Amino acid sequence: MAQSDQALWYLENIDMNDIFCPNKMSENMDSHSDHLKEFAKNDFIFMVDETSDKVFFIVSGRIKIGTYSEKGKEITKAILGKGEVFGELSLIDSTGRRDFAQAMEKSVICALSTAQMKMLMKDHSNLSLFFMKIIGSRVLEMEKRLESMVFKDSRTRIVDYIIELITKKGQRVGYEFVVRNFLTHQEIANITATSRQTVTTTLNELKNKDLITFNRKRLLVRDLEKLKGEVAVHV
Repeated sequence: MAQSDQALWYLENIDMNDIFCPNKMSENMDSHSDHLKEFAKNDFIFMVDETSDKVFFIVSGRIKIGTYSEKGKEITKAILGKGEVFGELSLIDSTGRRDFAQAMEKSVICALSTAQMKMLMKDHSNLSLFFMKIIGSRVLEMEKRLESMVFKDSRTRIVDYIIELITKKGQRVGYEFVVRNFLTHQEIANITATSRQTVTTTLNELKNKDLITFNRKRLLVRDLEKLKGEVAVHV
């Protein structure tokens, strides 16, 4: 399934491209520089505890949403791509960010203040429902991930994440599925609460079984049903 088919911003037929930076395709970037900003790889859009007063839209690139444990270990909560929205909790809590947002590659972000967004909600009747669904879906996703950490072993969590990645962002190519811009082993470890070594071992094992192939640019799943069977065997 194509990435765009799973995109949350299509809920309720709301065109988020029109709501965020309607003139973003203009060649004259300075004309709307108040809203549009370019970030280099590893730049932070916001940090933990910063003022929570904006909602963001990804025009291009990829953004990592994460936090830190009490021991300072990075925990990745989500990796978002073109067309997705983040920072939405500023609409209900302005006390400070609980997470950080960091560019994983060169990215262009459009930002609207919470005040501007709340005004837009008055003009777009479905916009409030859109954000309710985003917040709800992300809460459910985090609950599912927490349950996974409690009840599933490291290997199963990694395989589960690969299946989730294919389901949400994979493109079908014949009988196979491909995900572009595949993550590093450390990034997968951060998002599955495992170690880089465990990720490397698991991916190589799946590769040796001819279930997947991968490199820094892409992940190819040769047989999705057999990959799902790996979860059933090891639960």
